[in-house]
Amino acid sequence: MNDTTNVNATDSPATLGPSLPLDINQIQAILPHRYPFLLIDRVVEMERKKRIVALKNVTINEPFFVGHFPRFPIMPGVLIVEAMAQTGGVLLLTEIEDRDNKLIVFTGIEKARFRRPVVPGDQLRIEVDVLSWRPASSRIIVRMDGRAFVNGKLVCDGTVSAQLVSMNRGGIASESPTETKE
Repeated sequence: MNDTTNVNATDSPATLGPSLPLDINQIQAILPHRYPFLLIDRVVEMERKKRIVALKNVTINEPFFVGHFPRFPIMPGVLIVEAMAQTGGVLLLTEIEDRDNKLIVFTGIEKARFRRPVVPGDQLRIEVDVLSWRPASSRIIVRMDGRAFVNGKLVCDGTVSAQLVSMNRGGIASESPTETKE
């Protein structure tokens, strides 16, 4: 059997993973983010520890459009990068059995480029590929290459680094990850 997920969502997270697609309720069972900061709506592809693809439907009801910009609404680029990180976070957290006590934190953003505006009515297709995946004591440290597309056209890309940490007091470390290849 390959690592592409297509088994029951009730299986242990660290075994084969949830069945696809993941809807918003299944995403909320994995990620700690909630409205208005949950920035992905569906996961359509996932290959354990390697790749994930998610969708974000951009609507005029997004709270950031009130001020960015009132007569010319554009999705802030930093939120597109956050959507890439959340997409990678789903991939990371599906590997963790006790994820209710864990948090994913950014440790770096590299080479982020914003190529086209994202506006209400667009659907972002967010593709994230793992560059490195390193267990480190009670944490996992990852680097991921992210790309966001609208209608097949690249709108944003960059490299995101993150680590999984315990939410217990003192569990968030200040060390930064080192680059490794799996």
